[in-house]
Amino acid sequence: MKIGFIGLGRMGSAMAANLVKAGHDVTVFNRSPEKRRALLELGAHEAAQVADACRGDAVITMLADDMAVAQVALADDGVVGKLRRGALHVSMSTISVALSKKLAQAHAQ
Repeated sequence: MKIGFIGLGRMGSAMAANLVKAGHDVTVFNRSPEKRRALLELGAHEAAQVADACRGDAVITMLADDMAVAQVALADDGVVGKLRRGALHVSMSTISVALSKKLAQAHAQ
């Protein structure tokens, strides 16, 4: 499966690494490029921007909070606007019900 992974903190890095080790084609993005290095050494591909991580079958976001998820997902060049038709956005972050509903509505359009 071709998967984009956005958010490479402690949890996101481990999750993305497991996907790479399981044989998935993983493209990673993080605001801090140095957090991408270990995953690139495992065989992940580097996304220069959020849109580059949205070209596969699914994109997983593992971000800190509502603000971070909203910025990455709902910006003009964010996940909602760049994800191809039929692809999945899996938000693994702890977010509010309100933002979850907003994301669902945005993806439905």
